[in-house]
Amino acid sequence: MRPPDSRSLWDLTAASTLSSPRYVADSAGRFALADVARAHTFGIPPEAFRGLTVLISCERQLPAVQALLQLDGIARRILLCPPDLAPAHIPAVIAEAEVDVIVSDGTGPAGQPAGGTPMIAIGPDLIQAATSPDRSRATEWLLFTSGTTGRPKIVVHTLASLTGPLDDGLAVSSDAVWSTFYDIRRYGGLQILLRALLGGGSMVLSQANESVADFLIRAQQSEVTHISGTPSHWRRALMSPPVRHFTPAYVRLSGEVADQAILNYLAVAFPRSDIAHAFASTEAGVAFDVRDGLAGFPAALIGLPGGKAELRVKDGSLRIRSARTASRYLGDGRRLSGADGFVDTGDMVELRGDRYYFVGRREGVINVGGYKVHPEEVEAVVCQHPSVQMARARARPSPITGALVVADIVLRPGSGMSQTIRDEILDLCRRALPPHKVPAMLTEVAALDIAGSGKLVRQCA
Repeated sequence: MRPPDSRSLWDLTAASTLSSPRYVADSAGRFALADVARAHTFGIPPEAFRGLTVLISCERQLPAVQALLQLDGIARRILLCPPDLAPAHIPAVIAEAEVDVIVSDGTGPAGQPAGGTPMIAIGPDLIQAATSPDRSRATEWLLFTSGTTGRPKIVVHTLASLTGPLDDGLAVSSDAVWSTFYDIRRYGGLQILLRALLGGGSMVLSQANESVADFLIRAQQSEVTHISGTPSHWRRALMSPPVRHFTPAYVRLSGEVADQAILNYLAVAFPRSDIAHAFASTEAGVAFDVRDGLAGFPAALIGLPGGKAELRVKDGSLRIRSARTASRYLGDGRRLSGADGFVDTGDMVELRGDRYYFVGRREGVINVGGYKVHPEEVEAVVCQHPSVQMARARARPSPITGALVVADIVLRPGSGMSQTIRDEILDLCRRALPPHKVPAMLTEVAALDIAGSGKLVRQCA
């Protein structure tokens, strides 16, 4: 059970909701938070879910938000199912999480009855509640990691660990309108939803099948003031004409390496906005955010005593210890952290002067004749060229070295892969990188795929 001074998501939200016009909206509709205080969206009272493990499956995010508000503090566990989870994984997920019931609007990976697990419909209309249910249970929140191969792991959070990062000194007015390219069923999107709900603001949700242009237009029409996404999200946004009319007060990046090029482009596109980039993972939570316009983070953050998150670098990998960390992986019960309480993020960093820079994921290394190459460090250099919008470095098999580095490049509108541009990009790489990291081939592509997590889809060939 929760300590006496701890409350559910709805209790924390309601304190600043009943006397304000706050809302949550997506491309198809919206609901006023004040209405959810007096109603629910299920065909049965929320009390019926007491002590159960509930899987939420919807294509749209709005019904999922309604279910979250109603079930936290009642259900034993809530499993947030992102819409891009392969349906073939659902039976194993249901078994591993010991799911008792699925709530769905009939869409999403688990939106159709299967395998004998009961299903409760999330309706389109609010149903008047007879009484206000007791929301005093300590509900566990189950989130999928952002793995792109096989079935992603599930980690166990609590409302306390999820809301811990929100106390970071960011001053936000009560009439703020938040938004994000992320899905709220992912850690990054959930963080923004919680900021909106607990901070007194409203929330504009994205839609999986919505074009970047349509989303930006809707965000501008809704007067969004605070918005987040991965660097890949923002590179796509900067290619979309409606971005010229979008004027948020705060722009945030997370989920991938924020190189200097994307930070500079955002500063030009949004000259009156505060630009911040944060480091977080589903397992370790939020470690920090940086608001000085520079890539990387100050070395002074490592070993800093008294911080909300303690940072350490060991064997080149960033490690984190804080109360924001998930408690464990679901299923095998493995702890996320070592005996010292630090979580190994697997994100590799390099000290240059008084600043650490992210160079890539440990498992993403390309082996070129025994030399290690992180794709992200190559991409950061390629993206410095003014004609380059996005880049993906990858391995190409080589009978001599085992692999070579090649790069797929999306050029800015109006540019073409001329020999001059090709030579300039390669010259940039030769001046900034050792020979084994310089791409052996540059290929112009129309677009690069982005996964449901917002990260660039990487492939070996």
